[in-house]
Amino acid sequence: MITVHGIPNCDTVKKARAWLTEHGVEHQFHDFKKQGVPEAALDRWLAAAGWETVINRKGTTWRQLDEGARARVTDAASARALALANPSVIKRPVVHWADGGITVGFDPAGWQQRI
Repeated sequence: MITVHGIPNCDTVKKARAWLTEHGVEHQFHDFKKQGVPEAALDRWLAAAGWETVINRKGTTWRQLDEGARARVTDAASARALALANPSVIKRPVVHWADGGITVGFDPAGWQQRI
């Protein structure tokens, strides 16, 4: 089963879920706000994609952090701590594909190749 992780009111997550539905791809949704960030999954995302990809350093949540908090994010461990404390800082959606692969963000062309 494919799992889409994110926040339901995020425009990119909405587009991604709609794209999957339009292409007949069954999936489940994991809501960071209601269900929290699964720690074991976060560890897999950081290992597979790298903390620089998983942490959205262009988003509102990142920009709202004080400069010191942003400066402390220098590796996977510090990124993990930040993501657990502030799930909205994770780039969305994070998709755990049926084959075990992980993607971060919405990429219709890349997704088309996966299905």
